[in-house]
Amino acid sequence: MGTVVIKFGGSSLSTTDKIKQAAKRIINIKKSGKNVVAVVSAMGKTTDQLLGLAGQITDNPAKREMDMLLATGEQVSISLLTMALTEMGEQAVSLTGWQAGIVTEKVHSNARIVDVKTDHLEEILQEGKIAVAAGFQGVTEDGEITTLGRGGSDTTAVALAAALGAERCSICTDVTGVFTSDPRYVPQARKLSSISYDEMLELANLGAGVLHPRAVEFAKNHNVSLEVRSSVEDEEGTVIEEEVSMEKNLIVRGVAFEDQITRMTVFGLSNEITGLPAIFSTLAANHIDVDIIIQSQIEGGKTNLSFSIKNKDRQEAVQVLEQEKDAIGFEHIECETGLAKVSIVGSGMVSNPGVAAKMFQVLADKNIQIKMVSTSEIKVSAVVDSDCMTEAAQSLHDAFELGVLQSAEK
Repeated sequence: MGTVVIKFGGSSLSTTDKIKQAAKRIINIKKSGKNVVAVVSAMGKTTDQLLGLAGQITDNPAKREMDMLLATGEQVSISLLTMALTEMGEQAVSLTGWQAGIVTEKVHSNARIVDVKTDHLEEILQEGKIAVAAGFQGVTEDGEITTLGRGGSDTTAVALAAALGAERCSICTDVTGVFTSDPRYVPQARKLSSISYDEMLELANLGAGVLHPRAVEFAKNHNVSLEVRSSVEDEEGTVIEEEVSMEKNLIVRGVAFEDQITRMTVFGLSNEITGLPAIFSTLAANHIDVDIIIQSQIEGGKTNLSFSIKNKDRQEAVQVLEQEKDAIGFEHIECETGLAKVSIVGSGMVSNPGVAAKMFQVLADKNIQIKMVSTSEIKVSAVVDSDCMTEAAQSLHDAFELGVLQSAEK
């Protein structure tokens, strides 16, 4: 008997009626002759409510205690969904992340999964029961509860699918699949029938919120059959696979964007040979992700270094660098906020020169100033003012004709 892992996000479980609807979908899969592991997020706005409660106590809560608090959200979901399944006549068992065997590194609030111990899960499935596992959480080898960061339930689902050798992993959400851009901001965006792991990974890293980057990375590394589909509508979703079989004529396959970007500039770096590694080692040690990096030489043999980070990391980044100021050897730090990043992604860009030039021309025609640029084989990103983000995304989507249904799908 094959195994299917199905994940439901918070919006798909925001009411008891939606929980019952999820239970019916799970039962339909079970009746088709499959073992089922359901992975769930916290209901609706539960995580935001818990964060609000913490904020009423302190402005600087310990990350360990935040993990302890936030992990309770998924426990509500697993128990209610299991009750719904039982009420409908199915045998089901709810499992916290650690009961499901999710072992993580010892990093609070943004831990990575290092192992999945499936013995208990496999026993439950062999007994013919449905397993309902909490996403977003795990435990260290020494028993500390951890959470996996934003979108961590996606990663939990893919990790369990990989460990169990599941036939497929379905991510059920409030959208019907992966779109060429966010349809809330780009009305012309359309659903893709399929997309490659690499393209999806770039889109996820660049702000497309439909899947978490770690989940896509896990799926690629373990060749997990991954699908994004609606938790409500009974229609085909988007398949994420190694090589896309449809729409091969598309050079650019998606436009992603995100705001809340800060450009941080370190001025007067006296020795770039030792200073550069010292800066980025310090940030990495504090789990601060750096994206676009620009270095420029100035008079006197000194260097200015600019890089982009998330707004939420700005205060901590300045603090940890200032603590190492003398050791690193720089003059001062300045930050520019109110920025956003807009990106185009497509594996066809590798063999089609001129894509970046077209992107820059489109933005120039709209009088949108580009402040930083980053490229890879399959993406080009530009940092612009936040006020221009939506216009930039819409213009690029139109320019690369992403709203046009391709002949392979007609």
